[in-house]
Amino acid sequence: MPNIASVLKEEIARLARKEVRGEVEGLKKASAQYRADLSSLKKRMTTLEKQVARLAGRPAAKGAEAAGEEAPTRTRFSAKGLATHRSRLGLTAADMGALLGVSAQTVYNWEAGKAKPRKQQLAAIANLRTLGKRKVKAELEKLRAQA
Repeated sequence: MPNIASVLKEEIARLARKEVRGEVEGLKKASAQYRADLSSLKKRMTTLEKQVARLAGRPAAKGAEAAGEEAPTRTRFSAKGLATHRSRLGLTAADMGALLGVSAQTVYNWEAGKAKPRKQQLAAIANLRTLGKRKVKAELEKLRAQA
């Protein structure tokens, strides 16, 4: 005959598991519903942010045109593009730095992607991109003559 204490202990454990299973089932369903709600809210928020960004861009462009002002042009910068352009012109980093008003180390840092040029330097780089090899050499000669 089994020990009454062990039978009682097994029955209590079985009933406890049954109760816990019922509670956990409700929590699992609620958790799944909350995750679904969060996902739909994130999607809606993303679409609303895109709409706001798109709408925010329109009035600024229209306002600048209405005032007769030119919209500021944004100059894109690429470290690889700068290195390629420098080699295409046949310039050393020191020469490129002299033309742009910065040091050779700064040019190396830009090309390595460790630093980015400021607005003023971006404008100088954009101007340098419009010049050909001969004009760049002439500018360098002028700078050397002044020094």
